[in-house]
Amino acid sequence: MEKHGKNKIKLYGFNNLTKSLSFNIYDICYTKTEEDRKKYIEYIDEQYNSERLTRILTNVTEIIGASVLNVAKQDYDPQGASVTLLISEEEVPLYVLDPSCNRGIITPIRENIVGHLDKSHVTVHTYPESHPQNDLSTFRVDIDVSTCGTISPLKALNYLIGSFDSDIITIDYRVRGFTRDVDGEKHFIDHKINSVQNYISEETINRYNFIDMNIYQSNIFHTKMKLRDLDLSNYLFEIKEEDLSEDEKKVILDKLNKEMTEIFYGINI
Repeated sequence: MEKHGKNKIKLYGFNNLTKSLSFNIYDICYTKTEEDRKKYIEYIDEQYNSERLTRILTNVTEIIGASVLNVAKQDYDPQGASVTLLISEEEVPLYVLDPSCNRGIITPIRENIVGHLDKSHVTVHTYPESHPQNDLSTFRVDIDVSTCGTISPLKALNYLIGSFDSDIITIDYRVRGFTRDVDGEKHFIDHKINSVQNYISEETINRYNFIDMNIYQSNIFHTKMKLRDLDLSNYLFEIKEEDLSEDEKKVILDKLNKEMTEIFYGINI
């Protein structure tokens, strides 16, 4: 915890601030037929199953400097997956660890997996989606990283963005509660921030359009991101771009742009 740049504040007891990062991504794909939509959902379920998601969350835990206490995961029928990690800022000795915690060591007989951190947690849920009257399919991922103490979920933000094919990204970051210094003065945040964009790489910023909505007095920061340039070949499933006419390409690109705009602004147009 820092004050005036370099001078660290001496706290009375534990840092009680809770820092929460909610990270949502949307991937959109053109799926012309019902069979294409079915295959796309199957592809997404295979690519982002609970095992891979567990690896991603475990890496997030390492990046922010925490330790895994427990992991729980589940693949759903017909589609989707969830993973939860309970984590701790520092490694918890075995004699203190609750017997229900698996420390991330998953045995074959366990069908469900959840991950927990000490006073902190990381979760992910996936939502593949399609509709018979729409030739676009979407894949949504919701990730929540909640920590307390000195560790910060913002450290893993660029890793999370790079772990998924993201057309639309919504990020909510908030700091709640307060902690006290040795003189009893309350501190409601322990780091400088005026936008989530402060923690996003320049390379990523150059690829997206941004909207910020922040409530500084409440330490609430909201950022939405929409991919600037669309490469049609990245959105075709079971179809090759060279097999499409120019008119067909334009129609598909218009549909993709409309879908992304609706999701980005949260309205139907």
